[in-house]
Amino acid sequence: MPVNKNATIRYHVLDRCFTSRGRRYFMADLQVAVNEALHEYDGTAKGISRRQIFEDIKYMESDQGWAIPLDRHTDGKRVWYRYADPDFSINKRPLRDDEAAQLKEALLTLGRFKGMPQFKWVNELVARLEAGFGLRPGAAQVIEFEENPYLKGSEHITPLFHAILGKQVLSVEYQGFQQDAPRTHRFHPWYLKQYNNRWFVFGWNEVGDRLTNMAMDRIRGIAHAEGPYRPNTDIDFTEHFDDVVGVTVPHGPAETVEIQVSPELWPYVETKPLHGSQKVVKRDDVGITVRLQVKVNYELQALLLSHGEGLHVRSPENLRENLHERIRKMGNIYGE
Repeated sequence: MPVNKNATIRYHVLDRCFTSRGRRYFMADLQVAVNEALHEYDGTAKGISRRQIFEDIKYMESDQGWAIPLDRHTDGKRVWYRYADPDFSINKRPLRDDEAAQLKEALLTLGRFKGMPQFKWVNELVARLEAGFGLRPGAAQVIEFEENPYLKGSEHITPLFHAILGKQVLSVEYQGFQQDAPRTHRFHPWYLKQYNNRWFVFGWNEVGDRLTNMAMDRIRGIAHAEGPYRPNTDIDFTEHFDDVVGVTVPHGPAETVEIQVSPELWPYVETKPLHGSQKVVKRDDVGITVRLQVKVNYELQALLLSHGEGLHVRSPENLRENLHERIRKMGNIYGE
């Protein structure tokens, strides 16, 4: 494959490396990253030289390219590269007319998959692209996606994401809600998860030598750490969260939770199930009884309580007792 045909791949790989806040990319690292991408695209492609990388950087820094704001940092006799502006990317530049036309064609193609169960994500993707790129006038004013612009810790999403991709060990300053001061953890990030408009990162924590869940709004600082990265080799996170609501995974097997739902609340619970395992086991004049196969955690209790008197937990007894105690304390507060 001639060099001029893989230039686009090279530029975007370099852009991703320069954007990374979780890893330092020296010239040798840039060369490896580009060659791996080219080999993945075309197994017969030959590796490119350091000289080609220098030429690509020169072009990207020029006005004919993207005029990228590239910083060069020294580490002894070696140099590593990173964008001076952490928010810069060649992918964020305005679309040219021909690029907008190509993207519109791609959206039309994606639109053909709408309505098919395995392509439910297309509906949201198309709407986001149309609104984000202004491909349909007025789209940004008629659609809004749920988010919390005031959420603390959202600035950590990008460096953690790149640290996972770059297999980078981190030094994380973390302060739990019950801690008086932050503590330093050598952390190997593996997985990012959002729940209830909050973000969490999962990975191996050398403090305690165990899998750890960190809420991003409790992270006080993230820094590069030296040393080998411990990869995730045995946890399928999709399966890991299959038996829970939220992000807290208690030890032990899932339990059968039986809940009676009032007729007034049922249409909401039917269209938005409490958990993927929800099954109807009984219908009568009192309400609809459903069963869940879940591990009981804080998030499940909060979800059940959020529906108020519309839900009546029948079993297990320990969950009933926990909910009763919390409701009793609430009653003491409001009873005053």
